[in-house]
Amino acid sequence: MTEAQMQNLILRTCLLAGRIMTESGSEAYRVEDTMQRIATNAGEPENSSYVTATGLFMSLKSSNYSQLEQIKDRTINLEKVVAVNQLSREFAVGTIDLLTLHQELKKIDHETPTFPAWWRILAAGVISCTLLILFGGVWSDFIPAFLIGGIGYTVSLYGIYWLEIRFLNELVAALVIGSLSFIGFRLGIIADVDTVMIGSLMPLVPGVAITNSFRDILAGHLISGMARGTEAIFTAGAIGTGIYLVIKLLG
Repeated sequence: MTEAQMQNLILRTCLLAGRIMTESGSEAYRVEDTMQRIATNAGEPENSSYVTATGLFMSLKSSNYSQLEQIKDRTINLEKVVAVNQLSREFAVGTIDLLTLHQELKKIDHETPTFPAWWRILAAGVISCTLLILFGGVWSDFIPAFLIGGIGYTVSLYGIYWLEIRFLNELVAALVIGSLSFIGFRLGIIADVDTVMIGSLMPLVPGVAITNSFRDILAGHLISGMARGTEAIFTAGAIGTGIYLVIKLLG
């Protein structure tokens, strides 16, 4: 392998690792650190990386070009983040070589399983009904909160494919949750509509985005932190708008 080919492989490997971590919900400073460590352990200690929520840049000072990787989607998959970190550590101690690292990263990108939709919906229902109790709700609302939280999360999960507009799925999900809560209250099924509504909304709250936003800002990644923060604000605004409309129409 020529020097130019090796440098190109280093750049592609670093950007692939960075893209997987960014799309899986990792913080910008952690992504940047991983990319730089891979390049350094590959024999290119003079490297520069720039990470944002929408794109990654990587360059080697020994070459005359850099590469860009676009970030098209952002989800939460900590299993991928852990897998990339583990591979980078194995590469650092010499257990695997650069080509093997690149191939294993491709496998992580395409073959790492995610939880099935029914499991995530079930988890959303459990979160809703347990938080209902923590927020001071009554046990008689336990099952209604479980059902409403699961239905609301289902709408949010599949709404992005039906509506094809980002943040609109959270708005519709909040409308559904609020409407079902008020209908249950009017029918006498729900005793405390407020705690049921709040508990059912919690699976939609962008907690990870808010946390990563503050961590990136405190780490000096202002652009990435502001981008994640803006995304969290829009999500929270969509949820709040949906509940506001329900309260105005049915409250």
